[in-house]
Amino acid sequence: MLLLTLCQDLKAVVCQQFMNREATDNHAACLSQNELAGDGVGICDELISLEITSPDVCDLTLIDLPGITRVPVKGQPEDIGDQIRHLILKFIEKRETINLVVVPCNVDIATTEALRMAQGVDPDGSRTLAILTKPDLVDKGAETDILQIIEGKVVPLKKGYIMVRCRGQSDINEQISLEEATRLETEFFRSHSHFSYLLDQQKVSTNCLATRLTKELVEHIKSSLPSLTEQIQIRLSAVKMELRNCGQGLPMEKEKMGPYLSKKMLEFSDQISELCRTGESNDKNIYSLLRLVFKQWELNLRDSKVAFRAAIKEMTEKYDEVHRGRELVTFSDYCVYESTIKKHVEDLKHPALQTLKLVRDIVQKEFKDLCEIGFQNFPQLRYIIVNQIDEIQSKQESKVEKRIREYINMEKLVYTQDPIFTQKMVDFQFVERIQEYESTALDKGENAASPNNCTVFDTRKLTPEKLIIYYEIVYQRLADFVPMLILLFMLKESAGMLRAHSMDMRDGADAVKLLMEDSEAGHRRTELYQRLERLRQAQDKISINL
Repeated sequence: MLLLTLCQDLKAVVCQQFMNREATDNHAACLSQNELAGDGVGICDELISLEITSPDVCDLTLIDLPGITRVPVKGQPEDIGDQIRHLILKFIEKRETINLVVVPCNVDIATTEALRMAQGVDPDGSRTLAILTKPDLVDKGAETDILQIIEGKVVPLKKGYIMVRCRGQSDINEQISLEEATRLETEFFRSHSHFSYLLDQQKVSTNCLATRLTKELVEHIKSSLPSLTEQIQIRLSAVKMELRNCGQGLPMEKEKMGPYLSKKMLEFSDQISELCRTGESNDKNIYSLLRLVFKQWELNLRDSKVAFRAAIKEMTEKYDEVHRGRELVTFSDYCVYESTIKKHVEDLKHPALQTLKLVRDIVQKEFKDLCEIGFQNFPQLRYIIVNQIDEIQSKQESKVEKRIREYINMEKLVYTQDPIFTQKMVDFQFVERIQEYESTALDKGENAASPNNCTVFDTRKLTPEKLIIYYEIVYQRLADFVPMLILLFMLKESAGMLRAHSMDMRDGADAVKLLMEDSEAGHRRTELYQRLERLRQAQDKISINL
């Protein structure tokens, strides 16, 4: 398909060489057509653009669409007809176009498929102009029918009809020039017994068609200006939004690179500080994410309490069978119970370290997300910051892991202040349970050694409750200490270290190297700025004509 743009320029100089270029241009167009659609009879929806500037042409843009084919010829696909119809509809359905339907005078216009397709996308005919060709082939006596068509009495069109007589193949073979062909065409209509009056009505000849098309195009553009203004405004907003997403461009002068780097690093530092202070991030508040992890840690501690309670009660019930050593009946070895506490505390080490790992993943991701957003167009700078984040998080994780292991070992000492333990026993109503125990009636006489008396004398039955009370203290200490420790080192201190490293990069850094922009992003920003400028120019020109 050929996109022909005619530009009138009264100052343009038309040399003789240009006047003789018709054959050369035809050859160039054929070569381009073969390159796009193949050397044969295929089609392609890409356009071959040809622009002609001359003082003798009108301002006009034409797209030459392929003719409608029903039966494929040799070398064409079976669905060539459907392909061509789809291609034609792609252009004629656009409301910005004026559709020129070319129909020979010697066919029945009412059944022409080209006109039917145009009516399908333009039912009221407001942007369809029919061009009747080959008037010299009209059968004698059929001239009246042609006049009926031109008058719009057969198929009404708001833009009407224009009749032209183009060069035939014999004229082209005889190398009759366009100027001579135009003269012969005018003479043909002037001397025609039926069509001569149409010349005065500007309804026949190629010159009338050119004038009419220019006028129609101008009027069509004027009527489209309000909608064009709206479309330009929408596209301007979209381009501005995309430019904001691309980020502000780099300064052109090298001496401004340093201050620009400082500005970018300060912005990133403030974002890290704000994340640590409020937790606000792109998707969700970081503290909401961390709270879910700490909640799982607390559930692990609860499960540990339940398991500890069951283990202690089972140990007490089977003490004489499994754990009793040299001690007399009803006595217990404190170390046996202490070892059970140590074992359950040791089992908490793995979930505590797992909590640390999950928190690191969350914090590290949030830091990297801020880095990706802040330095998305600077791969070198982004790479350095990401490595710093990984290094700081690894260093802080090692510190926290060491302290968690230390604290678990501290808890295995099985210690708390006496007032704290005593208060817990009061809170858990341990005194009432002792009184209940002491009020148990003893067997006397021959039954003094009965199992009931042994049960009363055995104070081990009070031991599980006391140990469970102590494990509640362990639960409360660990439930708060581990999250606080992790938050301090993995978020607060890490954020401070990252801010310090980022700000230090400003001193003595090769700003030009660090701010080396991603080529694709740079090209994209340049393209957007150019598009923005074109849209603004179009907006200014349209506002003048409104």
